[in-house]
Amino acid sequence: MARIAGVNIPTGKRVPIALTYIHGIGPNAAETICNAVGIDQTRRINELSDAEILAIREHIDANFTVEGDLRREVQMNIKSMMDIGSYRGLRHRRNLPVRGQRTHTNARTRKGPAKAIAGKKK
Repeated sequence: MARIAGVNIPTGKRVPIALTYIHGIGPNAAETICNAVGIDQTRRINELSDAEILAIREHIDANFTVEGDLRREVQMNIKSMMDIGSYRGLRHRRNLPVRGQRTHTNARTRKGPAKAIAGKKK
């Protein structure tokens, strides 16, 4: 099993699909990596040599922010929004939807299960 950026990559999958298992690399970035390193996209991870895997690893380290560093950066951005008191920061602080969704109904994923209100029967 190949390890890139601290993630075990599934060996039976095609290279661009397997690279998307790394947090911070989507389908488009995976395709770009394959083209930059010169690996055919139809090949599978278990068909790659150690040198090719090393080339992929070095390209990702040089050009992408992935896994722990990316998660840390995103959390720092959210924390700074909360600290400066921006609207998005307030929404994060109150654990409400941040991107303009309605909350009168729905938003149960963010708000948690519905709380019963006493005396609301009609």
